[in-house]
Amino acid sequence: MTRMAPLLAAAILGGLVSGCASVPKDAGFSEVQETVRQRTGVAAEWVRQQDQEQAVKTRTRTLLQGELSVEGATEIALLNNQRLQATFEELGLAGADVLQSRLPRNPILGIDIRSPEKAFELSLLQNVISLLQIRRRHAVAAASFESAKLRVTNEVLVLASKVRMACYTLQAAEQVTEMRRTVVESARASAELAIRQRDAGNVSDLDLENEQAFLEQAKLQLANSEGAVLSARESLNRLMGLWGSDTGWKIAPALPELPPEDPGLQGLESLAVAQRMDLRAAWAELQAAAGAVPLARSSANLDISVGVHREREPEGITTTGPVLDYSLPLFDRGRPAKSRAEALLRQSQDRYAALAVEIRSEIREAWNRMALARSRVAYYRDVVLPRRSRINELSQRNYNFMLLGPYQLIMAKQNEINAQGEYVESLKDYWINHADLQRALGGAILPAGKGPGPSPPSALPNGHNHGETP
Repeated sequence: MTRMAPLLAAAILGGLVSGCASVPKDAGFSEVQETVRQRTGVAAEWVRQQDQEQAVKTRTRTLLQGELSVEGATEIALLNNQRLQATFEELGLAGADVLQSRLPRNPILGIDIRSPEKAFELSLLQNVISLLQIRRRHAVAAASFESAKLRVTNEVLVLASKVRMACYTLQAAEQVTEMRRTVVESARASAELAIRQRDAGNVSDLDLENEQAFLEQAKLQLANSEGAVLSARESLNRLMGLWGSDTGWKIAPALPELPPEDPGLQGLESLAVAQRMDLRAAWAELQAAAGAVPLARSSANLDISVGVHREREPEGITTTGPVLDYSLPLFDRGRPAKSRAEALLRQSQDRYAALAVEIRSEIREAWNRMALARSRVAYYRDVVLPRRSRINELSQRNYNFMLLGPYQLIMAKQNEINAQGEYVESLKDYWINHADLQRALGGAILPAGKGPGPSPPSALPNGHNHGETP
């Protein structure tokens, strides 16, 4: 036996030992879970066992028993949304790729038996390149695994933002619907009064038609509001993954009022770049693409194998010796694979830089919308509603002194209710834009200087600065 056999055995053993290292048992989900808890205050759960399924069902139905808050709806979605559960499986897939990257190719055992002559040939071959590239393959797979964790975390945070927006939409729709019902009752009373007065000859047919037309218009507006409630409920049901008897929940009745103040725009762009999970994922993907370039360069030589060959001749002579298999790079010298890997690297660089620009723009846009919505809410609260309330109060006083007719009094009340509905709509817009700003930031709106860490590096690897990253 030559020295090739122990060398081959040592190489295979080294590959197997290097493959013993594994990803975490939970495929990195604990990191995802902790980040989500820090940024939303709600825990997500990756349901993989039957006892977990039962615990999720119990917790979900507990949250549905009382009035459903925004936080409760978010928790249900993070526990129960099946699309999110499918997204969590990306961790398992990426973790399996990491394990696979640490393993060499299986050796090839060749057996050729010639029975009549009692001769045979045995060969054991191992691909050498697969052993030499284990470290690089593992680095690429590890970067991809890190990217998968970050992408999954971003998906959870985006879902939480969508749930908050859906809750605010439903709360506003229900409030406006109640106001529309009040307007319909008021319009119905006004129309009935007009009928009685027309029969008594006190109002004209035109006045009666106007009152009845206003009633029909109010009914249509109420129907539209009721349809908006149904649509908003189903949107939230989908996000929470609810169906059947679990859809009979009741949401908290009113939108929260404006917070005392909002953060200024200064520093928010940097905070978003520091904590956006999708930007960090893009950076990890860029690193994986950079690590794949050296692997692609040697693609034409991936079929170099060494091993041991043992042969017994019909005469009984046995020979043993080394074997070297080498694919000749006559046609494929690895240039297409190398060009493709370099193109993927440049693509990753461009996507990373573009995402950084887009994030900054999203922050400015979301902040501006939130600031404008806040000014509208404040104007309704401080100017429009007090004035409408004062008009209604004066109308009631003049009516008591018989200086104003009943139709004008009813109209004043209806105008006040309509103004309250517009205030609720503006408040809804504020909270939706507030939630969208949180999404653009990648988490809660934190005070200055309390971000979660430094932003991803702006320098691109291997000297490929394909454009300065903002």
